Amino acid sequence: MTLSEAVIAGCGSEVLDALPLPERFVAATVRLSDVHMFKGEPDKDVRRSLRIDAVPMPDLAPDEALVAVMASAVNYNTVWSAMFEPIPTFHFLQQMGRGGGWDARHDLPHHVLGSDASGVVVRTGSSVRRWRVGDHVVVTPAYVDGQDPATHSDGMLGTDQRAWGFETNFGGLAHFTVARASQLLPKPALLTWEEAAVNPLCAATAYRMLVSDRGARMKQGDVVLIWGATGGLGSYAVQFVRNGGGIPVGVVSSAQKADTLRKLGCEVVIDRSEIGGGDPTLLQRPEGWKKLGSAIRAAVGEDPHIVFEHVGKATFAASVFIARRGGTIVTCGSSTGYGHEFDNRYLWMKLKRIIGSHGANLHEQCEVNRLITMGRIVPTLSKTYSLDDVAAAVRSVQVNEHIGKVGVLCLAPEPGLGVTDPVGRARIGEDRFRLFHD
Repeated sequence: MTLSEAVIAGCGSEVLDALPLPERFVAATVRLSDVHMFKGEPDKDVRRSLRIDAVPMPDLAPDEALVAVMASAVNYNTVWSAMFEPIPTFHFLQQMGRGGGWDARHDLPHHVLGSDASGVVVRTGSSVRRWRVGDHVVVTPAYVDGQDPATHSDGMLGTDQRAWGFETNFGGLAHFTVARASQLLPKPALLTWEEAAVNPLCAATAYRMLVSDRGARMKQGDVVLIWGATGGLGSYAVQFVRNGGGIPVGVVSSAQKADTLRKLGCEVVIDRSEIGGGDPTLLQRPEGWKKLGSAIRAAVGEDPHIVFEHVGKATFAASVFIARRGGTIVTCGSSTGYGHEFDNRYLWMKLKRIIGSHGANLHEQCEVNRLITMGRIVPTLSKTYSLDDVAAAVRSVQVNEHIGKVGVLCLAPEPGLGVTDPVGRARIGEDRFRLFHD
């Protein structure tokens, strides 16, 4: 029996500990030799750059765990990696490698991608105290330096804080992954492997943006405008706003997505295709901003206290305009482009704030994991692919064909496995876990 077979069979720690590690394992990668493949091409189709390779097993640092990955997920940083934009992620790996020591392992001619995972611990480094072989875990993406003083104020402030599987190697879209012990949390027992895998990056990012004292500090009754409200980030943002007594106003791009959002409990849904009247660029101009603002006021009677922003170039000017006097725009990304232009008069003269937010620290991740374990936040998994089909999974996110989160089975042989608390799952109700399923 191989180690992978033992993990799939659910063997205990004694068996897992006794079996040898494989010399190589299957992983989704991009290659250094391909970084110029899209030069001059308008459609940087990630299905051309993503590969399934057998890669060497890395050595384990003292503060790390080796996790057999049962499932992973696609995030937009995987799209950026596979497009080699805005810069090839090999730049991050080379920068790490120059640090020497254990960091030198990351500088390789291939990059194992993926910033979400659920799985089973199969090895621990000599200084790992809280985790044991056989533990079921989720892997959170904040890769922090515990010896940096800033980390002890906020893990995201550390100089060497990185996004695991994007700015580091050995990510989650693989049969095995290497993670620091400070990235691990217990897998929620009422979830399947794939449901557990899709939450850490997006759910915790949304929590920090809205709920944490480092974000917008949403309070009861706040009107929150959420762009892309059925996407990976937006679908969790809607849930946090509802849980916190706020009023979510979700913006979506189709009637089908609007129906899904209503099932999630979003009070106000705006189909931007109706606002634009067939013109996809209208929301990038003042007349479009005014139409959207009027639609929000017609629905809830006032302007948003908070705008949940992650789309970037295509929406940022509208976000600054639409937020109420004294309101907050909180941003964590720019999927349509980083070069934002907006009319600064609407910011300074109306006393608005822009807050930059990035990922989530371990305490914030733990708070989110608790809410998921309680069933207060549910996964927004819509579709699950096999690791062999990961290129198609990432392409679906690249061209915005998806809703919610897209899962990827790694060692798990089929969907639906991994639930160890069926009573808790039944209490929440199976339909709650399938809101976004195709």
